[in-house]
Amino acid sequence: MSSSDDAIKNHGAERRLFLRRTIAAGVLLLILIGLLVARIYYLQVAKHGYYETRSQDNRMRVEVASPVRGLIYSRGGELLANNQPAYQLEIVPEQVADSVDATLDRLARIVSITPADRSRFKARVTQTPSFRGTPIKLSLTQREVARFEVNREQFPGVDIRAGLTRHYPMGKYAAHVVGYVGGITERDLADVDRKRYRGASHIGKSGVELSYESALHGNPGSRVIETNASGRALRQLDEEPAEAGQSLVLTLDAKLQRAAYDALGDKDGAIVALDPEDGGVLALVSKPGYDSDLFVDGISHKNYARLINNPHKPLYNRALQGQYPPGSTIKPVMAIGALESGLIDPDKRVWCPGYITLPGSEHHYRDWKRSGHGWINLTQAIERSSDVYFYKLGMKLGIDDIHRYGELFGLGHKTGIDLPRENPGIMPSREWKHGHRGQPWYPGETLITVIGQGYMTATPLQLAVVASQIAERGHAFKPHVLKAYRDSQTGATQAVTPQALPPIQLKDQRHWDTVINAMRGVISDPRGTAHHYVGMNPKYPIAGKSGSAQVAGLPQNEVAPDLASIPYKLREHALFIAFAPVDDPKIAVGVLVEHGGGGSSVAGPIARDVIDSYLDSQQGETRGPVTAQTAATGAAENS
Repeated sequence: MSSSDDAIKNHGAERRLFLRRTIAAGVLLLILIGLLVARIYYLQVAKHGYYETRSQDNRMRVEVASPVRGLIYSRGGELLANNQPAYQLEIVPEQVADSVDATLDRLARIVSITPADRSRFKARVTQTPSFRGTPIKLSLTQREVARFEVNREQFPGVDIRAGLTRHYPMGKYAAHVVGYVGGITERDLADVDRKRYRGASHIGKSGVELSYESALHGNPGSRVIETNASGRALRQLDEEPAEAGQSLVLTLDAKLQRAAYDALGDKDGAIVALDPEDGGVLALVSKPGYDSDLFVDGISHKNYARLINNPHKPLYNRALQGQYPPGSTIKPVMAIGALESGLIDPDKRVWCPGYITLPGSEHHYRDWKRSGHGWINLTQAIERSSDVYFYKLGMKLGIDDIHRYGELFGLGHKTGIDLPRENPGIMPSREWKHGHRGQPWYPGETLITVIGQGYMTATPLQLAVVASQIAERGHAFKPHVLKAYRDSQTGATQAVTPQALPPIQLKDQRHWDTVINAMRGVISDPRGTAHHYVGMNPKYPIAGKSGSAQVAGLPQNEVAPDLASIPYKLREHALFIAFAPVDDPKIAVGVLVEHGGGGSSVAGPIARDVIDSYLDSQQGETRGPVTAQTAATGAAENS
């Protein structure tokens, strides 16, 4: 008989064996329960905050609600900048499965991500909390959206968000006025209130978009989204609405803007048209323009290089930044200065033989008309643009008064227009030359300054302002492009009050009449420099003044060559200022044609086209362009 059989039969031994096994099982069970309690304590107490956050992340997501950017309209209600639906790709760094860089590498296999996209993302992500989404791709194509959706499960923490992107319907026609938005950089964020730009991807970079960024941007809101385990949004739980940016109504006339751009034809240049009654910019053209839409979602290196390396400089705003010798367009200002100083009798005739010399010098300061104009008074000198008459006038005025009267009309100073990056031009003086060149002022420099050459420069905008000041007899307004703010929700508008410039007070108001009548004669008098180009069959009286700015000088005895024989870059710039109707001015214009040649023959017809386009539209009329019918009319002139 075995011992086991004995144990079975031995009831005492059987009870002891069962008790030992029961105790062992109980101890094991207690150990397991202890481990379970410890684990529960670890999860529910020690790591409560961590797992509560994780559970909320799995169920709810807080998103920034970006504000809708305000729209930009022309004075006639045409959209100059609007918003179009777009899909952008976002990454929430805290929720990605691996490193952000690794996620970007994997994303790049299904979505086009450029080095510029990565650079912008890294700049933004350092400024954004890790639990918030940061855009990596601002505008996805439908194909990219589809490819991501198919592979969504592989990219936790990455999502597509529907939004809006900027679009500029007028393209190159209004690029230099409206400007464009672009991706926010770290430098941009340093200049703005970061709270207002939470979740924002774009900011104004140039033009009106930059000048009025604060009004256009609006204020962000937030929303709480319930999601499933895959991160897909199920429903919105709560929302604090974003506040849309204000829309803007500009003084710009969209039809005139196009007409002015087209009037330049294949020439590079600038045109500025102002409303003399309030300083509103009716048109501001710099040609060539560019496609603003290229910059919205990040311009490619190829396209940017194409713009930068273009010899015609499409990104250069000639209207505000171009500083050109104003040439003879400045003669009306100098005439007013001489009249006010009492240095000349407007009716006294002066002999113009075609040149002048300074005492003790044999150097000939030549007239544009080498044979001279003969005996002429002030009115005839302006109409025919006699350089010799103004050389003599300049000798009487002197550089100090030339500088003083130039500054009186704002030359040498920024106009203060509500657009960025305006240049001031130069109104030279003795002090200016000593400070910038370390040299004294010479008498010969006075002669070339009084006819708008030498060191003197002005922007096309400044010349338009001068035309407006003369048109309004010294009572003009600061140029501006903003006409009114428009509430994006209610549509209510708030008009902007024009700011008057300091009035130009003359001792004798008749001096305005003298100069304005002479400028009218430039166009209406048969011997006026612009008569054959601008003054044929006018519907209303126009006053104007032509100008040509030398790019390269000629030796003393060399005859001026034909324009076609001169290399393009050495040709004179053509300029023209004008306003109309003379008795009740509605438009003042400044025109510059780079390397165009004669001011009257080239820039004059362009100014006439712009004036006609605007005044005819006000009267509901149309007419053919002047340029074509006058292209072969009259002899070339240089002032």
